[in-house]
Amino acid sequence: MLMKIGLDIMGGDFAPKAIILGAIKAHKELTQDQKLVLFGDKDQALSILYEQGVNPDLFEFVHTTEVIGMGEHATKAITQKHNSSINVGFSYLKEGYIDSFASAGNTGAMLVGAMFSVKTVSGVIRPAIPTDVPKLNGELGVMLDVGANADCKPDVLFQFGILGSLYAEHICKVKSPKVALINIGEEEEKGNLLTQAAFALMKDTSSFRFVGNVEGRDLFNDKADVLVCDGFTGNIMLKLAESFYTITLKKGFTDSFFERLNYEQYGGSPVLGINAPVIIGHGISNPEAVKNMVFLSKKMIETGLVDKIREAFKQAL
Repeated sequence: MLMKIGLDIMGGDFAPKAIILGAIKAHKELTQDQKLVLFGDKDQALSILYEQGVNPDLFEFVHTTEVIGMGEHATKAITQKHNSSINVGFSYLKEGYIDSFASAGNTGAMLVGAMFSVKTVSGVIRPAIPTDVPKLNGELGVMLDVGANADCKPDVLFQFGILGSLYAEHICKVKSPKVALINIGEEEEKGNLLTQAAFALMKDTSSFRFVGNVEGRDLFNDKADVLVCDGFTGNIMLKLAESFYTITLKKGFTDSFFERLNYEQYGGSPVLGINAPVIIGHGISNPEAVKNMVFLSKKMIETGLVDKIREAFKQAL
């Protein structure tokens, strides 16, 4: 059966050229039963493909005439720009014409579009955006949420533990992942009202393997595989971690661990807790990051992670 991976070619600071170049790189590593479906201005796409000497027949095109800008109000743009690449992409995803949809465009529009089209999995209060976290032992962990939910309630953090555990197990290939709550101390009574209440929900759960609180200094060690926090905290930690890689470049030295903090290696982050694979890429995505965004989409489809999340929440209801 043909796998169709949807890609918004108009989203991102360097679109459409960087996205098209990334699609070309990705196509070279896809199999014959995997096809990229490109959403956006077909004329611009064809011009870039001809410039690169690439046969357009390698891709499927869905021509759109509108673009949702990076700074636009997400809800207004989704409801008003019906022929935007993001809107049309979600329409195809909802109808099952594509198996996943990815964009490096407006993050808010991608979240709103996902909620409006494929909707959240039954039982999920709020979807979350995770990010891969490289560990000093060479493994990968995951932190969530990193931006979808600046404010959270305790039961939302509890559900992030379920979502993050499934993501770590099936995407990061971590066996029996250890789930921890990011806090200002390891003791149970530490933290604000949110983390104290979330800890009480998590400590006796059988839904995931909870190992207690961890601190910011534990992000890269092996105390936990899944680090749970609200999106405000997670986004700050993510941006700080990303800056370490930039600092190494400015200081003129290379290090194998800090190289793993380069966002290009991961391409993007899925929106966990919705009814189809949706990947949000970094706004400054270059071709290498776009290629990896495509392959994360592919992995989400192949592992059936959405179905596994759906089943987990069905059992929890």
